Amino acid sequence: MWGFIYVFTFIVAFGVSAAFKIFYNSFEKEFSVDWNESVGTVHTNISYGNGEANKFDLYVPADNTRDSYGLIVYLHAGGFTSGDKSDDTQILEWLCSKGYVAAGINYTLFSEDKNPDANVYTQSMEIKESMPYVVAEAEKLGYHIDGMTIGGGSAGHALAMIYAYRDADKSPVPVKMTFGAVGPSCFYVEDWINIGANPNKSVKFDPNEDYQGIADIFTAMSGNKITNDLFRTGEYKELMKNISAEMWINENSVPTVVAYGSWDKAQAFGASLKLKQTLENNGIDFQYFEMKHSGHGLQNDNKTYAEYMHKVLEYLDIYMPVKY
Repeated sequence: MWGFIYVFTFIVAFGVSAAFKIFYNSFEKEFSVDWNESVGTVHTNISYGNGEANKFDLYVPADNTRDSYGLIVYLHAGGFTSGDKSDDTQILEWLCSKGYVAAGINYTLFSEDKNPDANVYTQSMEIKESMPYVVAEAEKLGYHIDGMTIGGGSAGHALAMIYAYRDADKSPVPVKMTFGAVGPSCFYVEDWINIGANPNKSVKFDPNEDYQGIADIFTAMSGNKITNDLFRTGEYKELMKNISAEMWINENSVPTVVAYGSWDKAQAFGASLKLKQTLENNGIDFQYFEMKHSGHGLQNDNKTYAEYMHKVLEYLDIYMPVKY
């Protein structure tokens, strides 16, 4: 029962807090656009599979005269249990206004009643399977795609990183970079023990402790049965690899811009430090922004958040420039 309560509390915290900053306070005037037909057109609820949630929206610029376009996919937040592509209308319109084709993609959300078999792995596979459809639809509308960037917030950021690091070599067009905020990048038990605690205090794994609550979270997210014994032997790491974006990074991984809150109670801040170290160890061009006064909603560091957004635009200009 304690394990169930732990998982339920985690899901509620993840789903609710993710929306606070990312979708209400961040994209004010500077990061929004007065959307109209002179800016672009949105095509909604295009199918990419047989599932009820297998739909995407495509935002295309009004200027359709260029030889090629970059695609930016932005995946929604919601703790893997809630949220919708429509939640990201503001940022998708804004990205399209910069001259990019932009896409928001839905994925099957976990629900104990409707979708008990959905998890982060199945969601990541849906995102992978959606990409050829997204590119094909853009081409059908007259927008030739020659490269893509993928980003997201919270759960969407986790899925974006998985695609960028694990699945980029299967992408229908080259992946140029990835960006996002507060997505869990890896699942090392020592980081998740310390979730929501003082980020400056290290907590070590104790093989004699019972970490069943964390094991239940890892089980729900991966779709693989994780136990205390697997924590003690270290065998759980291989079972978590398919949803641990950090474990897929190598010297050929794409440039990256990320933002995390030091006091995050929904995803392990220590995991973001491992992501940062792995990117550095592999010589990847990356920018890491720590919001030192914020939790999962990044609500207390507006100046740093604006710097993060400007860096995203800078990296887009470098790695996927608009070709006029």
